[in-house]
Amino acid sequence: MLHAFFLAWLGVVAAQASPGPNMFAVAETALGRGRGRALLVVSGIASGTLVWALLTALGLGALFAAVPAFLVLLKFVGGLYLLYIGVRGLIGAARGLDPRLLARAAPLSAFAAWRRGFLVVMTNPKAALMWIAIATFLFGSGLGNGHVLAFGPVVAVSALVIYGGYGLLFSTPLATRAYNRFWRWIGAAFGAAFSGLGLTLLTSGLRDLRP
Repeated sequence: MLHAFFLAWLGVVAAQASPGPNMFAVAETALGRGRGRALLVVSGIASGTLVWALLTALGLGALFAAVPAFLVLLKFVGGLYLLYIGVRGLIGAARGLDPRLLARAAPLSAFAAWRRGFLVVMTNPKAALMWIAIATFLFGSGLGNGHVLAFGPVVAVSALVIYGGYGLLFSTPLATRAYNRFWRWIGAAFGAAFSGLGLTLLTSGLRDLRP
């Protein structure tokens, strides 16, 4: 059991450390809203991880396999959400809306920061596919639903460490000074990244709808 857990965990750590919606959400929040709010986004991501583990243990993977339309729907929901974040960032950069001024005018509440991380991970089809792969691997190693459920806290802890590290990195004085100088370009880059991810998911969903 420990061998299977370790191998699955290594794959998850590699996925978490690579650039993607989760990392972008943490980095954007750290630069524009500060370390505290970024770490709350991280806690939302970790919470979403626990939910994915629970859903997978309850048979979500089998549901996606039996009814592929559910995964297609998730691609559209996730794609639209990421595209919304991206377009909003691009518009702000184009209009010269400094996120620091917006943050003072409309502070991001603790719950809103947590919700941002939670929604990003829960609407990401890659998270669903990752958990299906984890379940398949663990089940294939002779483990059961309880083991898949127990794997959730392991992944949540690594999410806290990895994304928390990103939150700390992007809220350092050096990163803050760079953001203060180039915030418009950085905002445009994040907007383009989120928009690109969203369009990729929407395109994938449209391809899945083709007969």
